[in-house]
Amino acid sequence: MTDENVIRALVAGLPEGTVVTEPEIVESYRYDRAMTVRPGRPLAVVRATCTSDVQAVLRVASRFGIPIVTRGAGTGLSGGSAALEGCITLSTERMRDITVDAAAMTATVQPGLLNAEVKAEARRHGLWYPPDPSSFEICSIGGNLATNAGGLCCVKYGVTTDYVLGLEIVLGDGRVVRLGGRTVKDVAGYDLKRLFVGSEGTLGVITEATLRLRPLPPPASTVVATFAEIVTSGRAVARIMASLRPSTLELMDSAAIEAVEKVKPMGLDPGIGALLIGQTDVGTGEAEQMAQACRSVGAGYVAVTDDPAEGELLMGARRMAIPCVERLGTVLIEDVGVPIPAVPQLMQGIREVAQRTDTAIPIIGHAGDGNFHPLVTFDSTDAAAAARARQAFDDVMNVALALGGTITGEHGVGSLKAHLLGAQLGEDVMDLMHRVKAALDPQGILNPGKWV
Repeated sequence: MTDENVIRALVAGLPEGTVVTEPEIVESYRYDRAMTVRPGRPLAVVRATCTSDVQAVLRVASRFGIPIVTRGAGTGLSGGSAALEGCITLSTERMRDITVDAAAMTATVQPGLLNAEVKAEARRHGLWYPPDPSSFEICSIGGNLATNAGGLCCVKYGVTTDYVLGLEIVLGDGRVVRLGGRTVKDVAGYDLKRLFVGSEGTLGVITEATLRLRPLPPPASTVVATFAEIVTSGRAVARIMASLRPSTLELMDSAAIEAVEKVKPMGLDPGIGALLIGQTDVGTGEAEQMAQACRSVGAGYVAVTDDPAEGELLMGARRMAIPCVERLGTVLIEDVGVPIPAVPQLMQGIREVAQRTDTAIPIIGHAGDGNFHPLVTFDSTDAAAAARARQAFDDVMNVALALGGTITGEHGVGSLKAHLLGAQLGEDVMDLMHRVKAALDPQGILNPGKWV
């Protein structure tokens, strides 16, 4: 086998212009947003436009034993779509069809559409697609499916997999299978579609999804509360979630607030320890209960508003936090989750890791479901600081595991967290995963070397 033979086979089996080998273009497809991951260089990039294109690519890859790395919008934060040396990078960015069936409350979509575009098309029909990662304006549905993405409102409305009715998958040998369908209830056979959602391209390539839509939600009431200490804000979270289900409950610590204020001043006080932003779409009664829960644990300023502009301003600040912190240095973005009662201990544990490793770790997160993003920030030109940051990254995940939590709630395992997956799942579960991988991808060509 030679590289030229592989490229010739790709070009012969695909429409003109689909296969890209120009070095400057290939370079732009090597990375996702996990910038500390050092990717390989693809042999070629294929920009597929339909399922048959994907089939053709996988048949060539299977024939020559070439690794396939599937890539959506490249906004992943764990290195899951980072290129491997000599691989074929399969981009789904040009697969952008969508059909909404308003009567059935479903959307049938290809993976290249952005989350925001699916939301907009659903809204045009008076409907709503709830999963909303903070990067919803730039991340693709294919990437959301690959990582089982969550977002701000999943505390009440669930994550991506809760909205998947059916999938079209191309397997490693080029076969197309359909899993699930368009019905709300379907228990015929194993629920294999859930196996593929969150599999990060290691079992097959998703080429179409039938997604469940919902009616548009009522207007939201917003609660904002400040705390002198971040651990106290964790106690407020535990108290709120013990009896209520807000539609959103988000947290920012002082360092994250300060980072946002430097980029887009919103009048937030960087001197506070933490800011909690909650929303409810069932009326002001629940909003007042959330406010009282915050006061009961010692919140400083607490306010409730029904003004949608004020609520969106605050949520906008939360969504900006990661890109704003990235301006401070290189960031290893954590994605740990813990049971809700353990949120205060997680906050304390992260603070201790930051002190022990002398590393800045601003904290933001989806507090209502215990999924936090400690942002391990460092100067990449300082070798000692980089080493401390890597230790801090692992230490935060170990804190979460010790509290009965997870190393990832929504970003995926990818390359950054593969070394700790076994610590969470255990030897027997890892063996089971390897068996599933071998059954569905016997050649091991689908995103190999990542986490299975």
